[in-house]
Amino acid sequence: MGKKVTIIGAGSVGSTIAYTMAVNGIATEIVMIDINEAKAMGEALDIRQGVPFCPPVSIYAGGYQDAQDSDIVILTSGIARKPGQTRLELAQVNVDITKSIIPQIVKHAPNAVYIIVANPVDILTYVFTKVSGLPEKQVIGSGTILDTARLRARIAEYYNINQQNVHAYVFGEHGDTSFVPWSMATVSNIAIDKYAQSLTNTDFVEPKLVHSEVETFIRKSGGKIIERKGATFYAVAVSVCHICKCVFSGADTAMTVSSMMHGEYGIDDVCLSTLSLVGPDGLASKVIAPLTEEETALLHKSADSLKAVIAGIKL
Repeated sequence: MGKKVTIIGAGSVGSTIAYTMAVNGIATEIVMIDINEAKAMGEALDIRQGVPFCPPVSIYAGGYQDAQDSDIVILTSGIARKPGQTRLELAQVNVDITKSIIPQIVKHAPNAVYIIVANPVDILTYVFTKVSGLPEKQVIGSGTILDTARLRARIAEYYNINQQNVHAYVFGEHGDTSFVPWSMATVSNIAIDKYAQSLTNTDFVEPKLVHSEVETFIRKSGGKIIERKGATFYAVAVSVCHICKCVFSGADTAMTVSSMMHGEYGIDDVCLSTLSLVGPDGLASKVIAPLTEEETALLHKSADSLKAVIAGIKL
């Protein structure tokens, strides 16, 4: 059975997602759409010429009509974040771009699972959910899945342990009000603050993991990369491809993605990231993980920050 993915936006993020997807054999057909048709054609051709060394895949540039029968549509189009600019400052410009795309793509791919990647991702996920008219389970924002990957990588580096042994998440906005629910964080199923003292190797001595320093590192990572190379695209591409693999798999996978809230944790009518199950039908369910009172308050703070932006944009 074929696995068709359409990627809207052939910039650094969109083209890197297409490349990662092709190299790893995640899709059998990839359509690249961009307002700059020549750019989309060039990116597709460049990737296609390496396909003989990859799992079989058909990749080509096209228009919205070529998205027909897509299983997944990935939205990366928008103005890129500039150095010093927050994701939320991008809001209205990219909201307008997203609104212009919605009727064109939904017309041709009404049954696809939509993964929103462009920033500010939580705002655009909210707009897409409200404007598209699609069932909410079909609309997923990449949310804090990248932040969660950065968190796990940082903790793994700190303890010099395989990242797969780290279970910790970033909740809330993909931005400045995100936070880590440390009460849930474990290393090898041991509470993270007790892990170091559980080791029998006394040579393994580390200063205590400072939560605030880790969270600051996560929030500032994207900005630091942008300062140095102008954009972030490798890690986000791998993260989005992970979501796609989970959609194509036969079992649901728990991950932090952005979706509409309906009273979970006392929060309503905003999209942000909490634990959710993602599978063949898109968003299968939210997972109401236990949070402390302080963590719940931080989630509300993040929701309020996003709602303030939503109140200021034109839908």
